[in-house]
Amino acid sequence: MRLALFQPDIPQNTGTLLRLGACLDVELDIIEPCGFIFSERTLKRSGMDYLDMVKYRRHDSWLDFLDFREKHPDEYGRLVLLTTHASQPYTEFKFQKNDIILMGRESAGVPQEVHQIADARLLIPMNEKARSINVAVSAVMVVGECLRQTDGFPKISK
Repeated sequence: MRLALFQPDIPQNTGTLLRLGACLDVELDIIEPCGFIFSERTLKRSGMDYLDMVKYRRHDSWLDFLDFREKHPDEYGRLVLLTTHASQPYTEFKFQKNDIILMGRESAGVPQEVHQIADARLLIPMNEKARSINVAVSAVMVVGECLRQTDGFPKISK
């Protein structure tokens, strides 16, 4: 599975998710433009010393990401958008090993054209009085469920 960040706004969230990718062997796609200067310096505090361990690819734009996905169908499977504008809970979804979990911008989510392209749109069930959960926390919840369902967690050596 992969985790894709659509034009992330907050370097701390991006660094946290890069660290998650390093720890769980999940590759990331960063879809630019970012709302910050993407550099080791801006990501260092939240990514710590894990940034050298993570596999990630930066895409210049949404169209660049789609083109790359089309050229690599074995790596890039269904596009699964996590959004507050969905009706299906992620806990009721059957994940596949090559799914791409797509996270929107912290400030604005994703545009309608991205919603339309997504193969699935999922939400995290939560208190109806709340607006949203932090994007990094949301990603951790859904990535964990995807890895659990697909037996994708790294194997513990004894």
